[in-house]
Amino acid sequence: MIPQRLEKLEWLERTAVQTIFAALGGDDGKTRAVGGIVRDSLIGRVRDSNDIDMATELLPVAVMQKAKAAGIATYPTGIDHGTVTLRLDETSVEVTTLRQDVETDGRHAQVRFGTDWTMDAQRRDFTINALYCGPDGALFDPLGGAGDLINGRVRFIGDAGQRIAEDGLRVYRFFRFSASHGNQVFDPEGLAACRDAADELDHISRERVGAEMVRMLALPLVARTLAIMDGLGLVRMERVSVAALERYEALGGMGVEARMALLGGDVGRLRSEWRLSNAMGNRVERITAASDLIARGDVAWAAYRFGEEAVEGLAVTAAREDWQRDRLMETARDLGRLPVAPLPVNGQDLTERGMKPGPEMGSALAMMERAWVESGFLASREELLAQLF
Repeated sequence: MIPQRLEKLEWLERTAVQTIFAALGGDDGKTRAVGGIVRDSLIGRVRDSNDIDMATELLPVAVMQKAKAAGIATYPTGIDHGTVTLRLDETSVEVTTLRQDVETDGRHAQVRFGTDWTMDAQRRDFTINALYCGPDGALFDPLGGAGDLINGRVRFIGDAGQRIAEDGLRVYRFFRFSASHGNQVFDPEGLAACRDAADELDHISRERVGAEMVRMLALPLVARTLAIMDGLGLVRMERVSVAALERYEALGGMGVEARMALLGGDVGRLRSEWRLSNAMGNRVERITAASDLIARGDVAWAAYRFGEEAVEGLAVTAAREDWQRDRLMETARDLGRLPVAPLPVNGQDLTERGMKPGPEMGSALAMMERAWVESGFLASREELLAQLF
């Protein structure tokens, strides 16, 4: 049964949120919360993000005037598109005037402001994202999104092909939401429209695609979704990657960078195609390198060189090579027992003993490093130096 009202929600009962509703005519139905916060509250899902979005009949200028009169800070973050950010205490809310698309080129839409809630809903992507609620929690569901949400169906609003033509990124969002809210079951009409559009998405910025993929890869289960996307040419995966990803998920893995490592191929390609941050790209490379060492049996070296990334490297290795659980647990115990610490000798120690900087010193330090790692990080400084002097 679909509830008619959201109740006992911290964000909705928050004084700052109720103050914003009151300032913008929420009690009169002029302003409602919308989108993800309503969607996930309806199914009792805890959100990683505290973002609150509201829709309003008020024009952006009126939103700013009324908010300022109520002592609420205002920021015209997207005023050309009807969006104003309001901040009160520690709460931020993005308020957007009801809109209707007039013209779109697949990337940018020309909009007209309005007061028709159903028309505003019809310009959104999926029915599950066209859910609204007032300050008292009363739901407004003009397109049947609540039923789709409860039944785990991710459905484009109206004609799926038209929604994609308005913004090609909706192809990627269809797969992300099908993974997050649709149990990786794909609405046939939506999937067919995505298949038709798959070869016509080059105009989408790599940053936007990358942001969607990173959010998708952070979900609990995505292997089947990625396999479907691979079949459409939206991602590129090695043949063995799907089974490895499923095994990784069965281990409880949810690491974004570990999943990227399991996709296979060149990390540099992912850096370019998805515009990964340097930190994320470097972490993918470190997890991959740690996994390669563990696969060769060099667990101590993986721990020494890559620290915490060795843990994800172990999960990647176990998933990729289909390790039995006993082997995985034994290796995990070995990894956890290693008292990894910095090499207790350095070039200064060798200089004090008469060795000059240069290739000889580099070779000596490398030899002691090997001895240090192979001892399980237990050899003392004196024992290491005794190998040379």
